Amino acid sequence: MRSERYYLDSNIVYFIAAEKKYELTAEVSDIIDEPGFFKYVPSKCVEELIYLQQSGKIKVKNWKSAEDIVGYIEDVLSYEIVYVNKSHLLKLAELPLFPDHKDQTDRIIIAQAIADKIPLISSDEKFNDYKRSKLGFIFNER
Repeated sequence: MRSERYYLDSNIVYFIAAEKKYELTAEVSDIIDEPGFFKYVPSKCVEELIYLQQSGKIKVKNWKSAEDIVGYIEDVLSYEIVYVNKSHLLKLAELPLFPDHKDQTDRIIIAQAIADKIPLISSDEKFNDYKRSKLGFIFNER
C-alpha cells in the first residue's frame, strides 16, 4: 500500500513552482496531484530554495522574496513546512557518512524522513544509498 504522507525535496518543489511538472515522473506527478495525500517540505529545503532564489541560481516567476517562497509552499500548495527537531538530529547522528555524499543539508533531510517514517521524493539518486538506513525513497528519475 502506498503512503499517504510524503516529504518533498527542494528540487521537486522547484519543478512545481517553476511550472516544470514535465520534469516529474508519472509516479511523482500522481502523488503531487492526489489531494488526499499529505505533502511536507523540510525546513532545510525551504532554506535551500531561499538561497538558490537569492543567489539567482533558480528563477520562479512569482518568487521575489523569502516570504513569497514560504507563502507559496504553505498557502498556494498547502504543504506543511516541517522544522528540524531533536529526533531528527539523533537520527542524523546515526547515519553513515558516505565518501561521495557529505552534503549536510541532504543528510538532515534524509534523517528527518527516516525519523518521521515518511517517504522522501527527490531527483538526487545519491539518496538511494540511505535505503539501507530505512529511508523510504521515491526517485524522480529525470
